[in-house]
Amino acid sequence: MRRRTDRVLYIMLILMGLITVLCMMFAGVLGVMYVKEKDKNQEAAVKQAQLEEEVVAAFAGDNNALNDEEVQQLVDAREVEMKAKMKELVQSEDGGAMTMLRYFFPENLVYYDEGGYVFAPILDTLKKHQLVDENFHINDRNEIEYIENGIVTSHKGIDVSKYQGDIDWQAVKADGVEYAFVRLGIRGYGSGKIVLDENFADNMQGANEAGVKAGVYFFTQAITVEEAQEEAAFVIENLAAYDVPYPVVFDVEMITGQDGRANNLTMQERTDITIAFCEAVKAAGYTPMIYGNVKCFTKMLDMTKLEQYEKWYAFYDKYMYFPYEVSMWQYSEKGTVDGIEGTVDMNIAYKQW
Repeated sequence: MRRRTDRVLYIMLILMGLITVLCMMFAGVLGVMYVKEKDKNQEAAVKQAQLEEEVVAAFAGDNNALNDEEVQQLVDAREVEMKAKMKELVQSEDGGAMTMLRYFFPENLVYYDEGGYVFAPILDTLKKHQLVDENFHINDRNEIEYIENGIVTSHKGIDVSKYQGDIDWQAVKADGVEYAFVRLGIRGYGSGKIVLDENFADNMQGANEAGVKAGVYFFTQAITVEEAQEEAAFVIENLAAYDVPYPVVFDVEMITGQDGRANNLTMQERTDITIAFCEAVKAAGYTPMIYGNVKCFTKMLDMTKLEQYEKWYAFYDKYMYFPYEVSMWQYSEKGTVDGIEGTVDMNIAYKQW
């Protein structure tokens, strides 16, 4: 009986020892966790202190210690400065809410679409242009030029369709127009029928005879790759009789105000359609180009898949609001040149073909 009692006591002592060891181990773990959490808090506090020092340095211009009141004064001064800049941007001659937003969000392409502002991120993976804002100038005819070291390096051009009527191409050439993009045709946004622009032949012949370098554009409403290839074949067939040294352009604009048959395409679908057209044009020996505005190039197309093609950017203002590499900029739809009655789209190109 005694031996049995001793054995029980012995087992109890072992169990108590094990419990003690486990408790010590648990306490150790808690201690380590506490230390780690404490270190995290200390690290966060250090980062916060560094941030505050950076803010103070940014406002004060040095690392001198400032008390809370002095820091608040600097913050208040910065707020006043920012409000003044916002007011200036909104009230300036060419200002407004859009101008202000674009100034304060340089990391985005900001535009208005479908009842709201869009903040499209600028993609680091896409090629950027090397154009300098200060090199853009407006001449005495209200035409934009790009000037480097006192020399105009941009090239003046127009784009035309049946809406410009009969054109005196010799007068156009004499007015300094180097090139023209002639609308070849369209696909109906409702019917889906491909139609040749009724002034295409006259415009191409007139441009060729006057020495105005010609390119063409086609307004697409293709909703499948097969339809894009059909459009490309139609374009290529109608180019055979003319000299076309400048690009063949795929106009991917969306129909606004009405329900275009291509309006509901996904980005991937529209991108595939665009590639199909461009590849067919390239295979025929012409230079493919894509025409679009900021919405086209940020929301409608996957630009990461279209880097190899020339771009023609439409943005009607006195500055080119676009960071990516483009070959041409359509800066006005209300230009005037000799030989054309009424208005015409104006462009500058940064290269020749």
